[in-house]
Amino acid sequence: METDALSQLQALQQQVELLSSIDMEIYYWWCMTLMFLIHAGFLAYEMGASRAKNALAAGVKNILALGYLLPSFFLVGWWIYGAFPAGFSIAEGASLGAPWSESMGPNVADKGTGIFWAAFAMFGATTASILSGSLIERVRLSAYVMMAVLLGAVLWILGAAWGWHPDGWLLTQFGYHDIGAAGPVHTVAGMFALGVLINLGARIGKFGPNGEINDIPAHSMPMAIIGLMLIIVGLFGFLGGCIIYNVGGDWTTIYGTPTNLSAFAFNALIGFGGGVIGAYAISRDPFWMVSGALAGIISVAAGLDLYYPPVAFAVAFAGGAMIPITGRALNKLGIDDAVGAVSVHGFAGIWSLIAAGIFMHGYPNMEGLPDITFLGQLTGAVVMALLGFVPGYLFSLVLKRAGILRVPPEVEHMGIDAVEVPSKAYPEAVPANGGQARST
Repeated sequence: METDALSQLQALQQQVELLSSIDMEIYYWWCMTLMFLIHAGFLAYEMGASRAKNALAAGVKNILALGYLLPSFFLVGWWIYGAFPAGFSIAEGASLGAPWSESMGPNVADKGTGIFWAAFAMFGATTASILSGSLIERVRLSAYVMMAVLLGAVLWILGAAWGWHPDGWLLTQFGYHDIGAAGPVHTVAGMFALGVLINLGARIGKFGPNGEINDIPAHSMPMAIIGLMLIIVGLFGFLGGCIIYNVGGDWTTIYGTPTNLSAFAFNALIGFGGGVIGAYAISRDPFWMVSGALAGIISVAAGLDLYYPPVAFAVAFAGGAMIPITGRALNKLGIDDAVGAVSVHGFAGIWSLIAAGIFMHGYPNMEGLPDITFLGQLTGAVVMALLGFVPGYLFSLVLKRAGILRVPPEVEHMGIDAVEVPSKAYPEAVPANGGQARST
């Protein structure tokens, strides 16, 4: 009798573990699905922020980059994450992430690798989309795709290996804390974009001969705002993918410390509100107001698991208020960031890391790891900023010297859609006979 009861108990336990592992797969599947909304949002955002003559090119380059990035991340990205947590020396066991590994394909005995790879691949795709908006209306499609692959399949995941991996040197040596990927995704991508913008130059007509700053209005601000809101919806899937669903156990952070979705819910929503209010208080501009929502969530991302919500609000308010100011400062320096990505992602990402060091200094990490400190967070912010800016500047400089970074001036005047797509976003605006439109 006791043997039968024990057998039944073991069978029940196996069934519970099986169901739990299936739940884990389903959870990350839907996180990944929500993350696709980030790219739908960036597509709408950038198409709306462009002038009509460049709208389709802005959308096409987002989709094409995603197409190139996903196989690139399969070939090298997952291997980089396992290979370089200690720096640039290859770690033991890195071959598990090589594309020929048994775990890198259909395997009924492995319910984790594919779904985690997919989530990380979508994180990488997000970095490429962050870069995309900054460069609209003058970058060559081919040059952008090459830069997107470098950023999304190599650089961001190297930052994740250093700051997210359980053996990452920023964690083991400095106690680096960054739950929502403010460093490896937002800071790296934003500062990469800054390096590219220096070499790419401003759109024709953005700056006058006497240093005046001219507004280049979006052809559809409503589309741009809707796109931003879609990005924010997708960002909740992004943040969900930053939490670890442990089969048969509690939720933990990427670092193994206890947390739950409730903590994420409190601070992500409070961050949204603080960012909106902060940006609106400074600018009164609908574009910056909605961008402030995104900056607010990014500002609290590093400490999403630990902030008391009123503290998160203050951090997000500061981040939202900062971005219109830094956006104007970049304009004064002659840098034409068409959608404010350097401010919203780069500077807000840096602020997120530093704020975590200010408000969580001395908080303990897992046993055996250094405490969270201001110095550790500042070090992480500097490392992530350099990891983005230096390759972005150098690689775009090579493309510029090769003459393939920017479209020719005549193409920019004509509109990139006519040359690189080629199609028209709004063909009904042109009379079918090529003559003058008749009034009706």
